[in-house]
Amino acid sequence: MSDTLKVISPVDGSVYAERPLTTWAEIDGALSVAKAAQVAWKYVPVAERASLCLRFVEAFLAMKDEIVPELAWQMGRPVAFGAGELKGFEERARYMIAIAGDALADIDAGPKEGFRRWVRREPIGTVLVVAAWNFPYLIAVNSVVPAIMAGNAVILKHSGQTPLCAERFATAFAKAGAPDGLFQVAHMSHDATERTIADPRTDLVMFTGSVGGGHAVVKAASDRFVGIGLELGGKDPAYIRADANLPFAVENLVDGAYFNSGQSCCGKERLYVHADVYDDFVEGFADLTKKYKLGNPLDPETTIGPMVRTSAATFVRGQIEQAKRTGARALVGETHFPASKAGTPYLGPEVLVDVNHQMDVMRDETFGPVVGIMKVHSDEEAVKLMNDSPYGLTASVWTEDEDAGEKIGEQIDTGTFFLNRCDYLDPALAWTGVKDSGRGATLSRVGYEYVTRPKSFHLRTRTK
Repeated sequence: MSDTLKVISPVDGSVYAERPLTTWAEIDGALSVAKAAQVAWKYVPVAERASLCLRFVEAFLAMKDEIVPELAWQMGRPVAFGAGELKGFEERARYMIAIAGDALADIDAGPKEGFRRWVRREPIGTVLVVAAWNFPYLIAVNSVVPAIMAGNAVILKHSGQTPLCAERFATAFAKAGAPDGLFQVAHMSHDATERTIADPRTDLVMFTGSVGGGHAVVKAASDRFVGIGLELGGKDPAYIRADANLPFAVENLVDGAYFNSGQSCCGKERLYVHADVYDDFVEGFADLTKKYKLGNPLDPETTIGPMVRTSAATFVRGQIEQAKRTGARALVGETHFPASKAGTPYLGPEVLVDVNHQMDVMRDETFGPVVGIMKVHSDEEAVKLMNDSPYGLTASVWTEDEDAGEKIGEQIDTGTFFLNRCDYLDPALAWTGVKDSGRGATLSRVGYEYVTRPKSFHLRTRTK
């Protein structure tokens, strides 16, 4: 097995970066240093932790001009949209910093004569954050900042596709003046990651990735009672009711389906459209899809870049072909996008109709620029189809009837329900999933519950 990590850029197939894999001796040292740093950090007041984290945010944002093209080279997102991730990073970080004082405050159990009683949110210890490549800064910040704010130390293991993103975090924390060992980066192999999860000095694992990766994390931790947060796959649905604002729904759902080349955990992969508006919606959706420009993500005119690697694009092409062989119709066609070529990561967006739930493209996670659209005749039929999935990350309903939309939302098995919106994480709301989409939560006050543990104080103040 190679001891070097190579980042193969989806832009042109070149080796964009190389890093030596962190050895076990180095990981062993990092765990010990983190443990020592956390013991001291635990007693630092929340206000001082906030000052450090705010300096971290400022130091990170100061690197914007370097980060945006670096993102394009590592995972293919067009430079036209690279700065958007930094805005989301800032929004989430500043919000979680701002609410930390209240979220971590002692919980008073109420008056009881002769006693003082409260529950305190204690830091867990050393948090291992294993982050994915598709939104490398947003995914990492969801766990890193709350963990540090709560009094923990953090070791960040980023995807092998985006190791430079982890290093940007480290640079920003160093510039902010973080204590030695409080935040560290390790470029780990899978075996080293599993060994780190199993190590008793790791107190919490926050993982974002595939369902298979989630199973591997749970297996690695199976001999320990260690906390695990999992944000896994999705097959997120949307339902367009007969009373929806169609132009608005089309515009937002096209973006929700194809942003980041469809490589979004909460990307819209299957749409259910009421029969009364089906034809108009499909026509509008396909027309807008054809306006995308597929190409080199370093070109500011490009609106959809390559997928992260050739094998990912090949997988999506396979789903499309399987659907077509069993009756689906493609409304756009790969030839509409000259840069889209088999055997490369470049794949044009596609719209499939005449689909059903026997097709892989409507059941299995695609994680690419294709969406299937089905006609439905009632709210009840839409709800049944939306719930017919092993996943449950987000779902959305598009309607001008708020009450009807909320009623539908209550029936859908999902972590987040949207009305007339999709593909956005509000940091004031818990980011969580059900079924194979994971367990645990990040963001919001709820997110702080997963990077801390409750400790009860029960003081008898009178002994006579």
